[in-house]
Amino acid sequence: MNATYQHITVLLEEAVEALNPRAGGCYVDGTFGRGGHSRALLGKLDPGGRLLGFDKDPQAIATGQALAAEDGRFVVVQRSFAEMGEELSERGLLGKVDGVLLDLGVSSPQLDDPERGFSFLNDGPLDMRMNPGRGVSAAEWIASASEEEIARVFKDYGEERFAKRMARAIVQRRAEKPFERTADLAAVIAEANPAWEKGKNPATRAFQGLRIHVNNELGDLEQGLDSALEALSVGGRLVVISFHSLEDRIVKQFMRKHAKGEADNLPRDLPIRAKVFEPRLKLLGKPQYASEAELKANPRSRSAVMRVAEKLR
Repeated sequence: MNATYQHITVLLEEAVEALNPRAGGCYVDGTFGRGGHSRALLGKLDPGGRLLGFDKDPQAIATGQALAAEDGRFVVVQRSFAEMGEELSERGLLGKVDGVLLDLGVSSPQLDDPERGFSFLNDGPLDMRMNPGRGVSAAEWIASASEEEIARVFKDYGEERFAKRMARAIVQRRAEKPFERTADLAAVIAEANPAWEKGKNPATRAFQGLRIHVNNELGDLEQGLDSALEALSVGGRLVVISFHSLEDRIVKQFMRKHAKGEADNLPRDLPIRAKVFEPRLKLLGKPQYASEAELKANPRSRSAVMRVAEKLR
């Protein structure tokens, strides 16, 4: 791995502690990245412990394969954590996992390497795919999406209030020349933004929305949370670290829904079995944030929020 693109794991000790690792337990790191959480967790397991890592990024998979070669307790799979249910079922582990960790968003190597196309600060190919070998790149999508669809993605996923202006500018410019580079797209977006926020690049929100859409991040999260709940054994822990409000809202609503019982939103007089009201999760503690020391060492941890729940049934 290029030292220029090292990744600093956020809430490392806190996340591993929240999993309450059992020495001989079975765990899932749904977002392996560069393996910070996985290595720390392996340090808590004895020879009978097992850890399965998931990631879509081929560079992360290469790092994971190197770790697997060193440590027979670890296996890495190039799949989205949304598919963990299928993978665990194939391995006979569904419902037998003691803890699932999801560290959401993009890693520093993905952001910092211009060739991955995530950054508006460093020019590179307009790609943005976690797995460049699958799906539609950002450039391909921008070239074919309607003005209305581009505006919706910027607004819904990037929470960009000038989404319509930006979408209009993109469609007008692409008629003359297609977008192939991140700097080109960022410049057009910036010009269409009439009110730059102090200390924030004017393309920040639009790029976030585009990245989330290209990688189906919110859809994967919703499916992944459902899969994680089914993967866990009773008493198993679900630990999720989010980095923006859209992710955290989904996580919070999911945990609260299953902590209140699945019938929480049903009419009071509907005749149903009492078991439907029994919660499947117990919320553990309050949301955790990076410490002052971590914020100082790694400014990217400032938006991180960690939520923890335990499976009851």
